[in-house]
Amino acid sequence: MAKVPEHIHPIFDQLLQRQDKEKLLNQRATVVWFTGLSGSGKSTIARELERTLHEEGYLTKLLDGDNVRIGINNNLGFSDADRKENIRRIAEVAKLFLDDGIIVLCSFVSPTREIRAMAREIIGTKDFIEVYVNCPLEICEERDVKGLYKKARAGEIADFTGIDAPFDEPNEPEVEIKTHELSIGESVQAIYQFLSPRIAYKD
Repeated sequence: MAKVPEHIHPIFDQLLQRQDKEKLLNQRATVVWFTGLSGSGKSTIARELERTLHEEGYLTKLLDGDNVRIGINNNLGFSDADRKENIRRIAEVAKLFLDDGIIVLCSFVSPTREIRAMAREIIGTKDFIEVYVNCPLEICEERDVKGLYKKARAGEIADFTGIDAPFDEPNEPEVEIKTHELSIGESVQAIYQFLSPRIAYKD
């Protein structure tokens, strides 16, 4: 655990605890961490899963590049160091929501095992569900919704994951979804079925 600076006086023991928030919300908090190549379907599935959870009465927070890189991480680029810092900050933010009893959905390429292990360590293994959104590179390139692969192939984007930067496939994700074989609805249901008993509140 990092040493607390002398001028900081923690008041954690005076704050309401996570179990107080979970009881109020009637749910058990967890972090669902989506990883996969750009274009694999991470954000689409995360959004639809959030909608499903909302309809079932769960309070959620979705974190992805669109709402993180324009704000809290807008000073970061895509170097190895910046990618690591990007994920570190995201994991710390996710942990804050977790401590408030909220189900957090994180959708980020998070390309290396080292980066994902760091996120798992910050959040805590028992609260971390890794979902590998697995889709072949060629299909991701065919989709190329944002035109990023085309720019990467043309040399307009450097260090693009899957083209000239590596992606380490997860060794043992809690859930693996093959989006080239499943529909969005089927993918969401598979994750929801895994998640449902883990977020059901038990007093």
